Amino acid sequence: MATRGLINLAQAGEAALIVAAQARDQAAFGELVKRRQGWARALLRRMCSNAAEADDLAQEAFIKAWERLRDLETPAAFPGWFRRIAVTTFLMAKRRQKAVFEEIDDASPIASEGSTPEAAAGAKIDLERALARLSDAERLCVTLNHGEGLSHAEIVDMTGLPLGTVKSHVLRGTEKLRRMLEAA
Repeated sequence: MATRGLINLAQAGEAALIVAAQARDQAAFGELVKRRQGWARALLRRMCSNAAEADDLAQEAFIKAWERLRDLETPAAFPGWFRRIAVTTFLMAKRRQKAVFEEIDDASPIASEGSTPEAAAGAKIDLERALARLSDAERLCVTLNHGEGLSHAEIVDMTGLPLGTVKSHVLRGTEKLRRMLEAA
């Protein structure tokens, strides 16, 4: 399928890019990566304590997505489908590093509605530093719960951790974040 002749990639909708990429159009997948890479890198940076590692994992996740794209049944399901690939990529990397997972909870908002952009930027930096001090498992669960809006059950499905462990990680991680951010 010569998709580039049929659609303008820069103006194509995400669904059209996914369909073209499923037909092995590398340019369409490249445009999809271009559009989604910021989100993917941000998600993984919140889970990792190292930005370079997060960027490597994002690249690895996109490679896995390219390899498995034909398994995606509905283009509208791409965001959740890719999120699962990114989280699984993170988990596998941590397993390779023999990381021990702990419990996590909810994160506090990083800035109030009335705060200045400078204050919001400072709060974001404080949050990133606080997240980096959590265990890998706490950071993962807090990020998925609060940053991505996933329920505890969805986190269980995605990570394979027991429900009680997920709830504990979210609760403890959130409480740790609150204490660290209040002290900042």
